[in-house]
Formats: sequence, C-alpha cells, structure tokens
Amino acid sequence: MKWFGPSYKNVDFEMFSISHFIVLSVFLLIAITIYIFREHLKGKRWRHVEIGVALSLILTESTYHFWMIKNGSWHVSHAIPLELCSISLLLTVILLLTRKKVIYEILLFTALLGASQALITPSLNYDFPHFRFFHFFYTHLMIIWVPLYFTWIVGYRPTIWSVVKLFIFLNVLMPIIMLINKLVGGNYMYLRHKPDSASLLDVLGPYPWYIMSLEGLLISLSILVWLIFRKRTGKQTQVSISQSIP
Repeated sequence: MKWFGPSYKNVDFEMFSISHFIVLSVFLLIAITIYIFREHLKGKRWRHVEIGVALSLILTESTYHFWMIKNGSWHVSHAIPLELCSISLLLTVILLLTRKKVIYEILLFTALLGASQALITPSLNYDFPHFRFFHFFYTHLMIIWVPLYFTWIVGYRPTIWSVVKLFIFLNVLMPIIMLINKLVGGNYMYLRHKPDSASLLDVLGPYPWYIMSLEGLLISLSILVWLIFRKRTGKQTQVSISQSIP
C-alpha cells in the first residue's frame, strides 16, 4: 500500500504537469456537461446521487484524517478542518444532505473563490496515484461542482443578500478561528501571519491590515460572482413591456 504511505513520491506536486492538466480537463468537462444537460438532469431521481456524493465526501475526508494519524502528521495546529476549503467541504456535505438554500448562498462564493484557486494552484506534496492526490482533487472538484449543480439543475440563484450573508458568516467565523489559532499555535486561514512562501497576501499590506484587505477583495469578487450567477429577469421584462404596447 505504498500509495497510502508517507514515503511514496514525497515530492512537491508539480503545477501544470500532465496529471494536473488531466484534473483540470476533467473539471471543465464535467462542469460543461452539467450546464449543457441541465434540463435533462432535473428531477427527484437524482436525490439518491446527492446523498451518495455526500457520504463519499464524508468517507474520503475521514480516511484523510486516518491517514494523517497513521503517519504521525495529524496535529491540532494544522489538521483541524478550519481552512476555507475545509469549511467549504463541510458546507458541501450539509447542502447535499439538507438542500438548505442558505448553505448554497455561502458555498457558491467560498467554492468559486476559494476552492477554484486551490484547484489551479494546489498546495500538494503527493502526485498521482497517491491517496492524498485523489483526496485533494476529489474534494475540491466536488466543492465546485456541487454549487454549480444546485445553480443549473436545482435552480438556486444567489441574490445581493447572499453577499451580505457571506459577509456576516465570515465576520462571525474569523474571531473564532483567531482564538483557536492562539490556543493551538496554528495559522488557519492565515489569520495569524502570512504564509512563508510568496502569495497574494504579500501585496495586501502588513499584518493585520492584509486581513481587512483580503476580506474587502473577497466581498468585491463575491459581488462579481453574484452578477454572473444571479437570476436574470431583463428579457422577461422586455417581452412583457413589448406585449403591453398596442
């Protein structure tokens, strides 16, 4: 079971390698398929698939934590699921199990703005076919595919109030994570200090100002996501007006 151990191909994942390009191609292919066949995929018959995907995500994430414990790499300073993508994964499971729209309203933004970045620039030490490779990409792909599915198939759409809910969610979450960071010596969501390697945070100012800059950037990009995915009524309004004119 070398593919499950700590020593198998323990090298930094090479961005835009063949395996990475294959994953990105699969991501685009499935996303485009969901959109093209959106009318054919509607109906209650897919409910069991939603439950199945939720259970598979729970199993995959549980196996990942077992893998860390088995290999002696699990520690409260970095292994608690408090990163934005880990929180998005939890929201994904909850959305699939409950279909609560308020969960969708938050997940759509955290997935498209957080998980998509992780998908393009993965922080990964194991390449194909190691378990960690499959865990990382399967969970991140599902984090993005699920809100797209709920947008195009189920019919959920964000509103401007969805951006407000995201803002409230983040500002309730941040002080909690800051406290946990202090207690366990962690740096979840980079709320304690910037990452050691070069990142976007380097251009957002020093600590703690980059946190507010990052939040402002996230809200601005969330408004852009809302503009793209909101429910459009312009054409319907135009038709109604034209029909009312004698």
